[in-house]
Amino acid sequence: MPPFVHRITKYDPVDRDERGHYIGVEEPTSDHGAVESAYLQAVAAFAGASGIGRLAIREPQLTGAVHFGLEPAVEGHGLVGLFPPDLSGFHDGAEVPLSVGLELVRAMLRDNGVWCRLEAEDRFAVHVGWDQYVYVSSDDPCESALARIRALGLFPERLQASPYEADFDGPGIQRPADENFWARLRWSIAMRQAALLEEEYVGNASRWHRLTENTLDAVRAKLTPRAKLTIWPDLSADVDTVLATLPAEGPVELVWEDGHGAIAGTVVDETGYQALAVQVTGARAAAALPLDIDSRNPLFTAVLPDSDGVLRARWRTEQTPSDRNWAFLQTLRRGQIVTGVVTEIASFGVTFVDIGGFTAMINAPELSWRRIDHPSDVITVGQEISAEVLDVDTVRERVSLSLKALQDDPMPQFVQQVGQVVTGVVTKLVPFGAFVRIEDREDGLEGLVHNTELSEPVADPEDAIQVGASLIVKILDVDPTRRRITLSHLQALAQGRA
Repeated sequence: MPPFVHRITKYDPVDRDERGHYIGVEEPTSDHGAVESAYLQAVAAFAGASGIGRLAIREPQLTGAVHFGLEPAVEGHGLVGLFPPDLSGFHDGAEVPLSVGLELVRAMLRDNGVWCRLEAEDRFAVHVGWDQYVYVSSDDPCESALARIRALGLFPERLQASPYEADFDGPGIQRPADENFWARLRWSIAMRQAALLEEEYVGNASRWHRLTENTLDAVRAKLTPRAKLTIWPDLSADVDTVLATLPAEGPVELVWEDGHGAIAGTVVDETGYQALAVQVTGARAAAALPLDIDSRNPLFTAVLPDSDGVLRARWRTEQTPSDRNWAFLQTLRRGQIVTGVVTEIASFGVTFVDIGGFTAMINAPELSWRRIDHPSDVITVGQEISAEVLDVDTVRERVSLSLKALQDDPMPQFVQQVGQVVTGVVTKLVPFGAFVRIEDREDGLEGLVHNTELSEPVADPEDAIQVGASLIVKILDVDPTRRRITLSHLQALAQGRA
């Protein structure tokens, strides 16, 4: 933030007690007159001295129930006449002329249900705090503005920093709504996991969109810049059951689709259930969403980046399991070595491994270069292993690992033995030949002796040989890519006679 920070107030510093609390007679509300005008002139003086003609709206919000201060409540949100009824143009990053910025300051001074930061990159910022405190930051000392403020009857005080400076180092994440996010959402819709998008276009205010694969692109095109997005499961068509299972007490957010297909939402408690039932008469579908953070479980979240792909909005979202998976997947890359613990060996042969709280999987062929009958031949549940990352799929949230990638492939050594005669053990007979283990170990590599390469032409290998028998064979070919070794008993005999 700019280095020169001043707090501007109507409260005389001499009217404070030893702890700095104001004990004078000034009311902590706007007079809608001379004092309010002085505040606006003070901000304008700072902007003029800093050469600022336009301001960017940052982190705009409606303050929930609109009326949050000591001022009389206003109809709406204090932005009437400044922005259209749908508040287009009042969003994070929107630039407005200084005149509109001053009107936003007026609305905040009056506690008219809106709040935002006003900034000009790293050169200038205006924050309005509780009880008629205004904080102006600038990259210039603005001595002329300070003199003007004193002449207006206000009191400027130099501070180290504004208490309303943006601080987003706390909990929460910033998952960008990038192409991976939209691919994830499209896949979730196809899998019938998700169908409802909450667009928080300003803080404490949302628009709702019910999604299908066919409408997703159109909804995406209409979203407010830098909006915070939350993805939910679909609404329930059983509206009566949704209403019947509302909590006995405490607020809840009800979202419904009316008979015309419009999506609406409202926060209500037990005192408003009867009126709510009338309001949603004829609704096609509905859902009740808890307001408590610990109980409010969306599928995943994101924040819209700017058109150039850069995420400049400073919104934070509460992490969902999917968001945590996404954040973890960003740390992985193909070829990376990870350590984990085997948590399950599925009946279909896939092994699941916990790698830092995320469950990755190893398909059976990636467990060993050698033939195995079951994954338990090489690993056990609870075993700590190291493996190589084969693939990271952020859409399906899957990570494939390979255990054998960290092992030496035994096959290349046999490439050097092509043409040699060795003795092996027959391990299996098939209609087209016999498999012979040519490596002296229980899980040794095997090659195929085709029927035509046995000692004499046979229709069935069992007519010439039995499992467990020793057999001399010649290594004809080794194909490491296809994992095939071709052998011949007939040529081994001929080479021995030669």
